[in-house]
Amino acid sequence: MTKNLKYAYFPGCVAQGACRELSQSTAALTQALGIELIELKKASCCGSGTLKEDSQLLEDTVNARNIALAESLNLPLLTHCSTCQGVIGHVDERLKDAKINDPEYFDKVNGYLQKENCSPYQGSTEVKHILWALVGDYGLDELQKRVTRSLSGLNCAAFYGCYLLRAQKSIPFDDPIAPESMENVFRAVGANAIYYGGRTQCCGWPVSSYATTESFRLAGGHLQDAIAAGADCLVTPCPLCHLQLDSRQPEISKMLEKPLALPVLHLPQLVALALGVEPEKLGLDRHVVSTRPLLKKLGF
Repeated sequence: MTKNLKYAYFPGCVAQGACRELSQSTAALTQALGIELIELKKASCCGSGTLKEDSQLLEDTVNARNIALAESLNLPLLTHCSTCQGVIGHVDERLKDAKINDPEYFDKVNGYLQKENCSPYQGSTEVKHILWALVGDYGLDELQKRVTRSLSGLNCAAFYGCYLLRAQKSIPFDDPIAPESMENVFRAVGANAIYYGGRTQCCGWPVSSYATTESFRLAGGHLQDAIAAGADCLVTPCPLCHLQLDSRQPEISKMLEKPLALPVLHLPQLVALALGVEPEKLGLDRHVVSTRPLLKKLGF
């Protein structure tokens, strides 16, 4: 039995705002599994990859501080946002390399932290997405033992998004080209894994503010492909992908002039359902695309 898993919790911005159901379901899931989260309340936004467009040093310093907060607790940093994972994880990777190969740059980052009376970055911990924690730390065999409500018959299509697979040089517990970790989680909780062409591609969110038509067409293609493959729902580890694929789905449907109505779940919501957590505790009523057909199929 997996015991005493404890993490420094980095919730990120979106899960505390537009996708509050992600924070809600992460709390429910970790409580059900006996995983302890210590929230890093003094952490700042990771920058979503935009800070480096102005200054790589700025992105590295901001996130060195975030990682140092976890290091001060002697805990790995855990996030449920694949964008945060990609940005912070890549910074951690880059600074660990700089500590050995570019000590001048490493000291420069820590010099800025010192000016703000922050703990220095040491490179002594890990940055983990909750998916990696479930697969690598908790373990799929142990997760399967905790299932009290099998999701048998539910067809789940993964939508990995960009950052989780491609932002870092080393991807734990998976192959960035042909990933299986999400599908393995689906099987562990009794659901069927559905494969389709867009599962590892971009959702279109990054270009949605200035190329809306192209963004919606990209997302719409993924949704249609998943529906054609027989999916009852999409499941994503990224709240930004969730915003694009769920909250904008009615607009996408209107633009395509095709009905969609495909529910999009956060990964913690799906797993928590299988552990017997009631839907009302997971924020499933907050979604733009109704989850009622999916819940009806599961017997709610």
